[in-house]
Amino acid sequence: MSKTTRTRSKTRLSRALGIALTPKAAKYMEKRPYAPGQHGRTKRKSDSDYAVRLREKQRLRAQYGIREAQLRKTFQEAKRTEGLTGENLVELLEMRLDALVLRSGFARTMAQARQMVVHRHILVDGERVDRPSFRVKPGQMIHVHSKSEKTEPFQVAAAGGHSDVQAKTPEYLSVDLDKLQATLVRRPKRVEVPVTCEVQLVVEYYAAR
Repeated sequence: MSKTTRTRSKTRLSRALGIALTPKAAKYMEKRPYAPGQHGRTKRKSDSDYAVRLREKQRLRAQYGIREAQLRKTFQEAKRTEGLTGENLVELLEMRLDALVLRSGFARTMAQARQMVVHRHILVDGERVDRPSFRVKPGQMIHVHSKSEKTEPFQVAAAGGHSDVQAKTPEYLSVDLDKLQATLVRRPKRVEVPVTCEVQLVVEYYAAR
């Protein structure tokens, strides 16, 4: 799939779900704030409860760019964890390495953050990690390999080149962007995580399966 095709696909998915998954999709949605297709401008019938829950689950999955099996596995873990299942779910997803690379400002999109991890540019406490799903623990430091620091994508990041599309650095992260280093200070809290999702609907979706 070409880069142009992927961009169009993300934009179309963004419009269908009503959330901007990339900076380009955000700009496009400002111009066309309705769903894709010939019926996008028309008012739809009220969705069924199942459809509403399904869409919310898809929104969460799309924002982290993960497979259904990964989301379901994390949900089961969240269910076993003390506390509210929906909040646990988002908090566990947010501790993924690719998510924290994005929140730290090292990448512009979740897809780029995942690529950085897969291509072994990212280290955790000095060890290369190539699994985007790697669960970072509080106290661990995420940083860019010394050889990778000199490449253009990371030079752009170090100069704050993604600040125009990034939310304010969440309080669960301590970031030294100049050095391309970030530390997960503590477990994220759902209210702090910059994702759009009605987590209770996701819980209800899986509970009904």
